[in-house]
Amino acid sequence: MRSKKSIIVTAVLAWALGFAHAAVADKATAEEFKGSWTIMPSDSPGQVRFGLFHHLHNGNSQHESDWPTSTLLGLDLTTPARHDVQFTIARDAGRFDCQGFVQAGEGAGVFHFTLNDKFVPAMSALGFTGIDEDKQFAMAVHDVSLDFARAMKNQNLSGLDTDKLIAFRIFNITQQFIEELRSEGLPATDSDKVVAFRIHGVDADMVRAVKKAGLQPNEDQLIAMRIHGATPEWIAEMKKQGYGQLGIDDMLAFRIHGVSPQFIEKLAGLGYEHPAPDQLVAMRIHGVTPEFVADLKTRGLKNLTIDQIVNLRIHGID
Repeated sequence: MRSKKSIIVTAVLAWALGFAHAAVADKATAEEFKGSWTIMPSDSPGQVRFGLFHHLHNGNSQHESDWPTSTLLGLDLTTPARHDVQFTIARDAGRFDCQGFVQAGEGAGVFHFTLNDKFVPAMSALGFTGIDEDKQFAMAVHDVSLDFARAMKNQNLSGLDTDKLIAFRIFNITQQFIEELRSEGLPATDSDKVVAFRIHGVDADMVRAVKKAGLQPNEDQLIAMRIHGATPEWIAEMKKQGYGQLGIDDMLAFRIHGVSPQFIEKLAGLGYEHPAPDQLVAMRIHGVTPEFVADLKTRGLKNLTIDQIVNLRIHGID
């Protein structure tokens, strides 16, 4: 049975790759791979913000990101006045022939894409199969090159297939990213987990900071910590409140149920210093707020234990 995490990652990949699978019954042909492009200045030196808008039967898709100007062969960006342009983007998967206009670094036009007939056999030889024309177009858009495929294959990742290669490019998963994770002691051999790391922000810096805090989480726990916001900064705040020895499961329970440093501080001000982790979680689950505890005190119930207060809430005492 597949894990929940694997299902979630697969769903994310399906979303990310959606532009490559328009809702049509008949197979696309190379003649249909055409659309429009836009260009504008980028904040990154040596790059432009480049967008491709693809129209295919009943489906539309768009992709926009920063591209190196060196990949837009023949494009004149030095002339400030409006002028017609023709340029080419050559990928291993195929070639984009673009024409249109540019003025002051901004412009638009149309493109036609031509499939590279040698690409699919070359990818198949590397073990990456199932590449139809739609998927080949996607691989050209995201620059899934043969060199990239070889580099990822050499990482000995389980579950690495054609769709994962595209996802790796979409989420900027590089050889360096994988090697840095492994240098911090993570296996980083499961393709789904590597994608989840990038999506949720698990990187080498985060792993180092968590270890510095005295924790040794596994890969799934690291992902959960990022999902629920158990950051190194939050861990440091909890340590100040006397919860520096929390286990990872308790830590996640705190984040899931909203046990915050502020919540603990308010309880301490009411005379409940350093409750057990399970007591704090129970209070949050059952809606025992500091205000509720203070109200009980004003009614003369001043010496109740936390368990007694929780029971009052469970039985409907307001």
